[in-house]
Amino acid sequence: MTVVWINGAFGAGKTTTARELIELIPNSTIFDPELIGAALPRLLPAKRLAEVDDFQNLPIWRRLVIDTAAALHAELGGTLVVPMTLLRQEYRDEIFGGLAARRISVRHLLLAPAETILRQRIAGREPSPGVPDAEMRERQWAYDHIEPYRAALASWLTADAYPVDTSGLTPYQSAVRITEAVGSGAARPCEIVQTPEPAGETLAAGVLLFDAEDRVLLVDPTYKPGWEFPGGVVERGEAPARAGMREVAEEVGIRLREVPRLLVVDWERPAPPGHGGLRLLFDGGRLAPDEAARVLLPGPELRAWRFATEREAATMLPPVRYERLRWALRARERGAALYLEAGVPVG
Repeated sequence: MTVVWINGAFGAGKTTTARELIELIPNSTIFDPELIGAALPRLLPAKRLAEVDDFQNLPIWRRLVIDTAAALHAELGGTLVVPMTLLRQEYRDEIFGGLAARRISVRHLLLAPAETILRQRIAGREPSPGVPDAEMRERQWAYDHIEPYRAALASWLTADAYPVDTSGLTPYQSAVRITEAVGSGAARPCEIVQTPEPAGETLAAGVLLFDAEDRVLLVDPTYKPGWEFPGGVVERGEAPARAGMREVAEEVGIRLREVPRLLVVDWERPAPPGHGGLRLLFDGGRLAPDEAARVLLPGPELRAWRFATEREAATMLPPVRYERLRWALRARERGAALYLEAGVPVG
């Protein structure tokens, strides 16, 4: 199962290229996530829609993109061609990680015309039929997103996607270039971890590691948004502390010599599409300077790591993980483990 995801700035020609592409790739189908965005006004109350200025910022849109792509794959097989702009790395992580969890590989390609050409194409773009003021609003939307596109290019997009300079190419010629890149293997499947989605509640173990300044080690997964602690799901028949030690070795290359001490047990409430379960945090201790210098990321599961203060972690971790960290640090200071429910101490 394969997805060819065609990324690029608004107005880069993704949809027209996708139409040409399905004529070149046997057994391929277009899936345009814009259709999900168009359906949301019929699914969500106006008050909820008014809270965001872009439907990509709605978690339901991202979940439906993943679920719909998986359903289309199960129904049709072959290759799914997805023309959709993704400029926020955390949304790329969430969507591509969700597809990887369903054993669907993604080849990520970027249509990258020169900005002068891009602006010319936006100016000549045909407006959506039957939509009041569509020409003015759609052009302004595309112009307004050139700067976020530039920022994405500078920070992560060109390193993640296979670029195709379409400055002097027609949509058909662009589709030929994409077909060649996919067929030759130049546009390789994204190296994102394929973690099967759990069918029920899970038990996960994380380990806190500290540097000489008592900053905590955080890692940035490629398969989900937000930073995290080294750790993962406890396998069947595995002791939780030993699972944490295994994950630390696999993720950052540090082999703990002693079994880490328990800091918190946190019950995570099920929040669809997640199943929740118990989350344990252990104290892996302070790393010596030479150990901290040897931290590495052996595989494609993680993109970055850093030591962070508690204040810095508050801006990096999702709220539920930050609360777990905050109480784990208090437990470490007091020398006594804490039991939490949804990040709140109980008992």
